[in-house]
Amino acid sequence: MAVIGQDIAKAKRFLDEGKLVAIPTETVYGLAGNALNPLAVASIFETKNRPSFDPLIIHTSSMDRVKDFVEEIPDPLYKLGKSIWPGPLTLLLPRKAIIPDLVTSGLDRVAIRIPNHPLTLELLESLDFPLAAPSANPFGYISPTQPRHVEAQLGDSIPYILDGGNCQVGLESTIVGMEEGQVVIYRLGGLELNEIEDLIGPVQVKSHSTSNPQAPGLLASHYAPRKPFVLGDLDLLIEKYSLEGTSFALISLEKSFSDIPEAHQIALSKNGDLKEAAKNLFASMRQLDELDVEVILAEKMPAKGLGQAINDRLKRAAAEA
Repeated sequence: MAVIGQDIAKAKRFLDEGKLVAIPTETVYGLAGNALNPLAVASIFETKNRPSFDPLIIHTSSMDRVKDFVEEIPDPLYKLGKSIWPGPLTLLLPRKAIIPDLVTSGLDRVAIRIPNHPLTLELLESLDFPLAAPSANPFGYISPTQPRHVEAQLGDSIPYILDGGNCQVGLESTIVGMEEGQVVIYRLGGLELNEIEDLIGPVQVKSHSTSNPQAPGLLASHYAPRKPFVLGDLDLLIEKYSLEGTSFALISLEKSFSDIPEAHQIALSKNGDLKEAAKNLFASMRQLDELDVEVILAEKMPAKGLGQAINDRLKRAAAEA
C-alpha cells in the first residue's frame, strides 16, 4: 500500500529509480513518472490501464525548462504561459526529439505545463527531468482531488503519494495550441475562456470528443463513475426514475429537493458559484458513486465561465464507453 506523506526527497528517490508517485497539483492529482524514461512512461499506461493512443501531459517547473523540451513557443502561446504559469494551462507545442514517442502517442506536439502547487514545484525543481503525469486514477474513472482518492484506487500499485491536501481548482487544465496561425482550445478546463481571450484576443474552441485524440483528455467517454450517469433536466429525470422504482442520487448546481434523501443529493455550490462547483465536482461524483443506488443523475451548468468545462466533464461521464 502506498505511503502518504510530504517527503519530497523520498518522492524524488522513487522517481529517480524509474518508479511512479502521485503528485498534487491545483487541478487534480497526477500519476507521475520520468517523462524521458520510456519504461517509466510505459508503467504509467500500464498502471492506469490507459490506451497508448491517448497522449500524456508533461510537467516542469519554469519557462526556461519548457524550452528544453519544445522546438518553439509561438508568441501568443508564450504570452499565455508567461501570464498564467504556474497555473491550470497546458500548451500543445512542437516537441524536441528528447521527448519519447510514447509520451505523445507518436504525435509531433507535446502537451506541457507548469503546475501551481508548492510541493510539486519544489519536487520538479529538484529533478533533472520533466514528469509525465496524467490523472492518478484508473483510466476513464473520476479524476482524484484528494490523496485518499488516489490511495483507494492506485494504492496497491505505487509506493508513494505526495500529500498536498485537496486540489483547489478541481478540473483538469485547459489545453491550448495553434493551427494555421490561429489559437485553438482543445480542452476546456480550470482556466476560464475569458481569461485567455483577455490576454490574446478571440480563440477557436475545438474541444470535442474523439476516438483519435490530438491532445490528452479528449476521448468521448471519460471522467466517469462506475454507476450509470445520466445528464438532463433533474425534475423530469426524478419523475421518470421515481415512477420506474429505480434508486438514484443526484448532482445539481445549487438546487435541493425536499423529497430526496439528503445523503442522495449534492449541490455543488449553494450560491451558484461555478468555481466552487468545479472544485467540488469530481469529489461529489465519487461520493455518490459509493452509495447503494442504481443511477446518478445530473444537470448541466450555466454555459459561462467554468460552467462550459464542467459541462464537458459531465457529458463525457454520461457518454457510453
